[in-house]
Amino acid sequence: MRILVYEYASGGGLAGRRLPVSLAREGGAMRAALAADLAAIGAHRIVTTADARVGGGLPRGVDVVALPGGDRARAAALDRLIDAVDAVWLIAPETDRCLEHLAARVERRRKILLGSSSAAIRGASDKATLPSVLAAAGVSGPPTRVLGRRANPTDAARRIEYPIVAKPARGAGSDGVGLARNPRELRLAVDRARAATRSGRVVLQPFIRGSAASVSLLANGIDAVALAVNAQALGGSPSFAYRGGSTPFEHPRAAQAIGAAIAVCKAVRGLRGFVGVDVILTGRDAVVIEINPRLTTAYLGVRAALRENVAALAMAACGGDLPASPPHPCRRVRFSASGRVWELDPERRVRGAA
Repeated sequence: MRILVYEYASGGGLAGRRLPVSLAREGGAMRAALAADLAAIGAHRIVTTADARVGGGLPRGVDVVALPGGDRARAAALDRLIDAVDAVWLIAPETDRCLEHLAARVERRRKILLGSSSAAIRGASDKATLPSVLAAAGVSGPPTRVLGRRANPTDAARRIEYPIVAKPARGAGSDGVGLARNPRELRLAVDRARAATRSGRVVLQPFIRGSAASVSLLANGIDAVALAVNAQALGGSPSFAYRGGSTPFEHPRAAQAIGAAIAVCKAVRGLRGFVGVDVILTGRDAVVIEINPRLTTAYLGVRAALRENVAALAMAACGGDLPASPPHPCRRVRFSASGRVWELDPERRVRGAA
């Protein structure tokens, strides 16, 4: 099977426009890791796209196609690549429905989508409607207020206790996410969040104190299996910055986080392949913050912590097959957002591992 790996930032989605260094590094690391794992399966021909400004790091034998600048030329080139392959694996931000529109594009061309359906992406990535999804799944989430483009944030925040987190209703990573401790900081945080998305819709949530974590899962459209619970390293206020993390994360609420993440995946039909669920682990609960219906940076750590080929497992999940039992990590690793991965405590392997 011929597979196209399209990572938006490093793969030419921003060709001809400003490309932030952090996005190029993070996206390039995910693209290289995924391409290497798919190539290691040994049964597929891998094609990927590239922005001429981003370095390689790709394994031998992977076909690389540079996308041109200009929206029309880039779209036409991408359509030709989709038409020439059997399956497409997308890595793109949810911001302004980018990932959703790309998935719909693959579906219209009737190619195998190695990931969540466009409908599932639409339902999972809207933070304004996520509270209803969490409630239906019986899962804890933060109280949420939704602001339109012209709404007064101070009025909306009266029922939320400071400090308050402001974020785009549809966004990815920490882009546009800010922390406010008073009304003046709230206005600034909302302005930043609005600037990060074309719709201007912003959500306000109370800051949940606890350990930031994520659950990496395999989903088959109706069910899910957890791969790992990962600690997240985040920069401080007033804006948040994702710096990577470590896996597996041994926390008293880890099992509760897994249960909540699986329940959420079951509530959003059509989630497939590799999925991430961000949570805050408190002293008493696992609070779900958002769903990432795509490959996340945690993939870099999870693939290093497991013996199994995670890309092969995700492909099988897209076809409906989940592991009979969750894979068990054989080592603890730390990973950075830029792609560096190193083993923690190599002399003391994960409990129960060989």
